[in-house]
Amino acid sequence: QVQLVESGGGLVAAGGSLRLSCVISGRTFRPYVMEWFRQAPGKDREFVASIVWSGSFTAYADSVKDRFTISRDNPKNTVYLQMAELKPEDTAVYYCSAPVSGQGRTWGQGTQVTVSS
Repeated sequence: QVQLVESGGGLVAAGGSLRLSCVISGRTFRPYVMEWFRQAPGKDREFVASIVWSGSFTAYADSVKDRFTISRDNPKNTVYLQMAELKPEDTAVYYCSAPVSGQGRTWGQGTQVTVSS
């Protein structure tokens, strides 16, 4: 079984920064792509960013482009989401996710990010 564990969330003032981490653990697993999603209260879960594990291709939602940066550390089996210029509308639970062979789409437990105005 592959597990994804997020950390790094918290409370930050508008304009501040946070870095989220997602560690991949469990059986040996080399993902093709890792993704971050978020879900605000009363809203659907939405795509934030993705990164190809072997290579440099990344993609971002328009709402976070030029403010958020996704990166990975392959030896540490960790993907990061560096968030800058945070806005109150970025407040949400952030999840990392990946399609896992034999397990389907897998999600972490989420980490809360709260941006105060």
